[in-house]
Amino acid sequence: IAADNLVQQGIHARVLSMHTIKPLDNSTVLSAAKETPIIVTVEEHTIVGGLGGVVAEILSELASPKATLVRIGLKDGFSCEVGDQAYLREFYGLSSEAIAKRAKEALFQHSGR
Repeated sequence: IAADNLVQQGIHARVLSMHTIKPLDNSTVLSAAKETPIIVTVEEHTIVGGLGGVVAEILSELASPKATLVRIGLKDGFSCEVGDQAYLREFYGLSSEAIAKRAKEALFQHSGR
């Protein structure tokens, strides 16, 4: 849904569903890193030890990674917030609108280098 939001703003977004982090499809991540300016990982849990970390490891092995990595998820620590999934996604910046906003910001920061 965040990708649809970006498309409506004239920004093409490719979505890769990574249902497991072990084993991870390294070749797909490497291909995306060579073909896209940014890679955004989204996790409904802490970013520590998750998909973003594994993608960062793969990107660190590239001689000169083209893509900038943006990890979206909960910061390390405990949550004291209670609510349904929609509320918590909004609260922690995991709504489709928030994800699209972070991706767009990262894209413009990357292009402004």
